[in-house]
Amino acid sequence: MLHTVASMVKACRSPERPLGLVPTMGYLHEGHLALVREARARNATVAVSIFVNPTQFGPGEDFDDYPRDRERDLTILEKEGVDLVFAPSTAELYPTGMDTWVEARGLSQRLEGKYRRGHFTGVATVVAKLFNIIGPNRAYFGQKDGQQAAIIKAMVRDLNMQVNVVVAPTVRDSDGLALSSRNSRLSDKERRAATVIYRSLCSAEALWKQGERGGDVLRGEVRRRLAEESMVSKVDYVSVAHPDTLEELETATGRIMISTAIWVGTTRLIDNLVLDPDG
Repeated sequence: MLHTVASMVKACRSPERPLGLVPTMGYLHEGHLALVREARARNATVAVSIFVNPTQFGPGEDFDDYPRDRERDLTILEKEGVDLVFAPSTAELYPTGMDTWVEARGLSQRLEGKYRRGHFTGVATVVAKLFNIIGPNRAYFGQKDGQQAAIIKAMVRDLNMQVNVVVAPTVRDSDGLALSSRNSRLSDKERRAATVIYRSLCSAEALWKQGERGGDVLRGEVRRRLAEESMVSKVDYVSVAHPDTLEELETATGRIMISTAIWVGTTRLIDNLVLDPDG
């Protein structure tokens, strides 16, 4: 495990290529490991970063309470055959005087961006730094964070970064709940209630498969199903948008992303489904 930028830069100069990177905030679950295994299958060298990035947390968010277990993570990654683990301190990635940030202006203002101001500036900046430090050929992200994936792909394209961004399908528990480190904060009762988020998305998907293309109808179906669960304390948004531009659609033609963010108790959960008429 390497902790400094200098040591990671040096370690990434000589490994066999291609090199695959899986950026994480730690507290690894099967969703992360699916990315690690995909990277292991397609790359000669695999690197994983573990860094709870403070700049993507807003005031009053759960940075201090975000789950952490470094030793467990390292044991898991060793079993998965990961070659390099980069676990820098905050001071190492954000030294005193740093004043340069990466922002995807349009994409970062929609959906999550309306509720988490500055979140995606923190995400884009730290991912850009990791790309520059490690120099991966491929970088792996999960579709669960659909807006994040769209922003990172746009950043790579717009800044001419020589990285292939691979977005892997969302990994779900047997009851459909998308795997997330924040799921550990749910009580047993909240955990059962949280399955409504996937059921609601699937209900809209069923309408779409029957030929429904009205954006408002699909959004309304998700809201209707969410309202059936009394433990959902708040719905931040329900979206039917283009998966790359994130622009809301009046008519849901072509590929679409149906997404939502809800609160169950004090835990905020997000999920999405990408639907493609071409399969």
